Amino acid sequence: PDRFFSMGMAEQNMMSLAGGMAREGYLPHVHTFAVFMYRRALDQIEMSIAYPNLKVRMFGFLPGITTPGGVSHQAINDIGVLRSVPNMTLLETGDATDVESVLGIAHEIDGPVYVRMLRKEIPRLFPADDPTRFRKLRRLGAGADLTLVTSGICTEEAMRATVSLRQHGFSTDHFHATTLKPFDDELIVESAASARFGVISMENHNVLGGLGTAVSELLTEHGVGARLTRMGLQDTYSHGASQSYLVKEHGLDAISLVGQIEKLTGEQFGIDEEELSSAPLSEFTAQGQLEAL
Repeated sequence: PDRFFSMGMAEQNMMSLAGGMAREGYLPHVHTFAVFMYRRALDQIEMSIAYPNLKVRMFGFLPGITTPGGVSHQAINDIGVLRSVPNMTLLETGDATDVESVLGIAHEIDGPVYVRMLRKEIPRLFPADDPTRFRKLRRLGAGADLTLVTSGICTEEAMRATVSLRQHGFSTDHFHATTLKPFDDELIVESAASARFGVISMENHNVLGGLGTAVSELLTEHGVGARLTRMGLQDTYSHGASQSYLVKEHGLDAISLVGQIEKLTGEQFGIDEEELSSAPLSEFTAQGQLEAL
């Protein structure tokens, strides 16, 4: 308790205070709604933290459409905004193993770190004894037909789809991204160069400026001309509803991924939602309870 400060609804002051504490040799860890951190206090983040390159760890919870709070509470372009901030490192958690690993990763970085943090009931998709590694993608499946890159809550949906697709004879080289900046793991480059139907990125974020943009930049810089399909919010705001409703609304669920692959290949796999839902991947799944604001 003697190392905890509640700053109330004053995010701009909170970020300035964190910068001041870091200048004095403390290691501030700041926690609030993602949307109120990067959008309301961007000037303070840039001038008080990023410009002097201070070791402040920013944990923004309820990213994207994981909150029912509507547009005022949904951080749908935080990655795009903060990727453009010099000195900033960006991380995003997708399961319990990511959450358990991210504090140690952030602690080793000499500069500001922003973490898109999940909370409440978080699935465990990756082995607890195989911690997340900084700047390294996690390969979840190998295949020559498609390169698939996912992050955050989209990874579980994608895993559900790839399990069924594999049973129907379609293989994906599936990568989960926890480090979003710097984004330079060349595993994707090697995979995309030989993928039969190109690359799909899938993210809980606007398709402009986020994971899909990072994938595009990396492939272009390495001269890989693979076709890229970006799944995410299609340059639009969202609205208030449950996460299960919004992932379907914005085409970020498993069946939507199957549909995108059918468009790319011209094939019909005959996969329905019942088949996709019958393959649980995590230790538990939340039953649609709305996140308290």
